Amino acid sequence: MRLDYIIKSNDAYSTVKEVLKAYFRVSDRLLLKLKKSNKILLNDTITNVNSVVHVNDKVSFILDFVEDNSNIVGTKMKLNIIYEDDSYIVLNKPAGIPVHPSMDHYTDSLSNGLKYYFETIGLKRKLRPINRLDKNTSGLVIFAKNEYIQEALVKQMKDNSFYKEYIAICEGKFDKESDIINAPIKRKENSIIERCVNINGDYAITKYEVLQYNQNDNYSVIKCILETGRTHQIRVHMQFIGHPILGDTLYGNSSNFINRQALHSYIISFNHPINKNKVTYMAPLFDDMNNLIK
Repeated sequence: MRLDYIIKSNDAYSTVKEVLKAYFRVSDRLLLKLKKSNKILLNDTITNVNSVVHVNDKVSFILDFVEDNSNIVGTKMKLNIIYEDDSYIVLNKPAGIPVHPSMDHYTDSLSNGLKYYFETIGLKRKLRPINRLDKNTSGLVIFAKNEYIQEALVKQMKDNSFYKEYIAICEGKFDKESDIINAPIKRKENSIIERCVNINGDYAITKYEVLQYNQNDNYSVIKCILETGRTHQIRVHMQFIGHPILGDTLYGNSSNFINRQALHSYIISFNHPINKNKVTYMAPLFDDMNNLIK
């Protein structure tokens, strides 16, 4: 990937470094990496970051680093690719597959499958997941293909311009058709996994809207929009208001209808880091949840 910018007559940039920092928002860490690798160009010639720029000059940097990803084993698996370009890849993750390798899932995580896929297309890059889903939560996961794209997307996550919408199926009938849950979340005492609502926890906001209610089986289908991204946020907030997610054995109960928490990352939307246009991706529900929706 190569990114270019042509200096305009009304620009206030004086040097190559100012273009990289102010226009492209390149981090100090990446800037140092680009300098050491001679990946910064002025009018197609390797240059110093302090070089002076003039109208119609072209400032460029190249992101073609070969990276060591030998820490992850490549495993052939079927990937449900929603979208892919030179910047990132968007996948629809099934339940039962973790995003990251671990001691218990050394070769069968989503990252293992993506590593194998990268090998088949000749891409030697680190695996950079932008959002993370629990093992038994399904839906959209996005991986950046280089450090610059990762930084840009993480920045959008932090400033809440990265939109995340989930579909959940919860126990019982909600009193309100829609509401905002503003309840801080903290790690539960004496647990390395479980979270809980705690006044001393991290700020956490979940908006929800009830889409339908199944009176016969007493469960509700809801849409959740995250304004923050705390660990287990939707699961903890649904438990907190008395409507745990169907099948969530950590924060609720097992279910005869589904053998995992009925939670799916349904829509993500953000500004593309390169062209700045708003992009939106949707992942269809898997059968185990879709069959519960009438």
